Amino acid sequence: MKPKLLYIGNKLSKHGFNATTIETLGKSFEDEGFSVIYTSDKKNQFLRLIFMVFSTCRNAKKVDYIIIDTYSTSSFWYAFFCSQMARVLNTKYIPILHGGNLPNRLKKNPFLSKMIFENAYHNLAPSKYLLNAFLENGFVSTIYIPNVLEISNYKFKERSSFEPKILWVRAFAAIYNPKMAIDVFNLIKSNYSNATLCMVGPDKDGSLEITKKYAENLGLNVIFTGGLPQKKWLELSNGYDVFINTTHIDNTPISVMEAMAMGLPIVSTNVGGIPYLLENEKDSLLVNDNDVQVMANSIIRTLENQSETFIRVQNARKKVESFDWNSVKKLWNNLLK
Repeated sequence: MKPKLLYIGNKLSKHGFNATTIETLGKSFEDEGFSVIYTSDKKNQFLRLIFMVFSTCRNAKKVDYIIIDTYSTSSFWYAFFCSQMARVLNTKYIPILHGGNLPNRLKKNPFLSKMIFENAYHNLAPSKYLLNAFLENGFVSTIYIPNVLEISNYKFKERSSFEPKILWVRAFAAIYNPKMAIDVFNLIKSNYSNATLCMVGPDKDGSLEITKKYAENLGLNVIFTGGLPQKKWLELSNGYDVFINTTHIDNTPISVMEAMAMGLPIVSTNVGGIPYLLENEKDSLLVNDNDVQVMANSIIRTLENQSETFIRVQNARKKVESFDWNSVKKLWNNLLK
């Protein structure tokens, strides 16, 4: 008999947000035969917190484990309140460490962090970056299980050539630095008049409108789709040839893993967990945080040295295949005995 799970996270794709781990990993759990209760799909943050805490109280005694998607910003508080309720009700809970800025949260809120992470059944790091950070801070129950991709869902596109068609996929938030994409595109346009940029993602903190106005002021025609369901942006990606990731802070972004799976060459900032996911020159080109000129140069190199680009794309696909559920599920089954 498979264990019963309560999965706590931001289940918001029906509101136009990108699907997060609660929806992708949760489905994999169900396919494996686990019984899964989810919370919450409420769009309002405060209402979502109320539903999460209420669901924890109602279901803690009915499940074997509580899985908590744990982030470093406002969603950190969901993890705090729900984990403490799980402690009171004596139910094992497992925070999945997603926030690229969680190492700073450990320093900023050491007491609250200890309350969550020292009392967890295990802390689960989907990147070696966060695994090392948590072990260095004394959270010895932290283990590594990578993020999951159902590789069969991602068709690898064999591109005969690479054109200056650039794709950016992320929520519009200051920590993900969307304005950098505009500055990079501005430089690329001076070399390739036919260059295009598409930016896919929902607004998180007003950055979408700021980025739109910034592009307009520079006289750039940028495609903004808003948030798209996963299937839609995967279809959209077939029309693009370079994937850029501009973030200031990061862990192991699913969108980058998906781009690797689909055969898009990756140019990314070298921040947080990115160098634990990507290897510069081998499966991607990495640049320093906010280094607009070098990112533009890296895109130009991607387009002008296509034999190198083909090799990096193949290497990225091989790497991401190790994140397939058929491999990762063995680690989860051992954990959730």
